[in-house]
Amino acid sequence: MQEELRKLYDTLSDEELIQLIQDRDDRQAQDYLLDKYKEFIRLKATRYFLVGAEKEDIIQEGMIGLFKAIRDYRPGKQASFKVFAEICVNRQIISAIKSATRQKHRPLNCYVSLDKPVFEEGKERTLLDMLGGSHGVDPENLLVDQEAFNDIERNVSTMLSDLEWEALCKYLESKSYQQIAQELHRTTKSIDNALQRVKRKLEKYLASRNHELDLMTLNKGLLIMAAKEHLRNHREKNDRIETI
Repeated sequence: MQEELRKLYDTLSDEELIQLIQDRDDRQAQDYLLDKYKEFIRLKATRYFLVGAEKEDIIQEGMIGLFKAIRDYRPGKQASFKVFAEICVNRQIISAIKSATRQKHRPLNCYVSLDKPVFEEGKERTLLDMLGGSHGVDPENLLVDQEAFNDIERNVSTMLSDLEWEALCKYLESKSYQQIAQELHRTTKSIDNALQRVKRKLEKYLASRNHELDLMTLNKGLLIMAAKEHLRNHREKNDRIETI
């Protein structure tokens, strides 16, 4: 893109750029806007784990959502473009995950969502919803076969390092990479690497079960383990306070 043209686009609002794209089919303005929001989408992509897919695949889904936002946005009739774009990007990524979960017999399309959508028949829930936060856990949402849970607990406990498990538990609490890094006295890059290793190990674990273990059961098992860990830490903290 010519430097002069880029400088011109820098002076325009998103809504003005949209007008150029929609009214004049200005492809360079479109490329500029797509590039402008790419880092925003990268940050969004870090909020999702799609088992069997790379981070770039999620970014690509986000870019598709952004393209749809550019196509469908109506200046003056809707909220700001940034707000509209965020809605479209989230919707596209979630739609891709929902589509993947329908293909139950294609392991590479399966997802393990950490604090993100868990799709059941006709429902959209997040793992954090299922954890229940300060409202407690609804037992019906965490019903899981004891034998299956024992298998999950035994394998996850041995396959994950202390750092990977601690990072996963904190991520399940919807903490950002920065918060996790600060609490564990690590760099954000170290946390990102740890969670990527978690994803790969869970993929391998699921593949080894050859469909004997479904994704929903694994999700619930992870939630129960994280909830137990949270409760244990809470009790230990209270015990320390009482001894002071």
